[in-house]
Amino acid sequence: MSSLWTPGGEHPVDKDDPQSAADTGDGPAPTGPQTMEEALADLDPEERAQAEQVLRQMAEVQRQLLEAPPETVVANHAMGLYELAAIHLSQPDPDFDAAKLAIDGMAGLVENLGERLGDVETTLRDALQQIQLAFVQVKEKAATGAEE
Repeated sequence: MSSLWTPGGEHPVDKDDPQSAADTGDGPAPTGPQTMEEALADLDPEERAQAEQVLRQMAEVQRQLLEAPPETVVANHAMGLYELAAIHLSQPDPDFDAAKLAIDGMAGLVENLGERLGDVETTLRDALQQIQLAFVQVKEKAATGAEE
């Protein structure tokens, strides 16, 4: 028998009994703010103003994200993976596993999305080839340095 963690505590769950997953025991139901207004009401005026500012900023970021072409957003994420790989490769003791994971993630995006990336496809393919080549070169250099 396994268990299920809930805010009310840990409860045994019988995998063969679908009802046991819904039964979280006899503890009280979790309490707390149910709406954003209720959550903000518990704050002092300064904290409330800060929280409202953060919420406005989050809403603005979401608005901007919705207005951006999705291929641009995906390309930015792909280039983030490129940068992550480059950082790991540029260390005095490169982390090849981390760099490879980032490169493979970028390759997954570029190779699987292809033409759907629009105008940025060629740029991303070139960047992917560059970081793959850099990986090979840094790995060869590290292997040569280890032999000496």
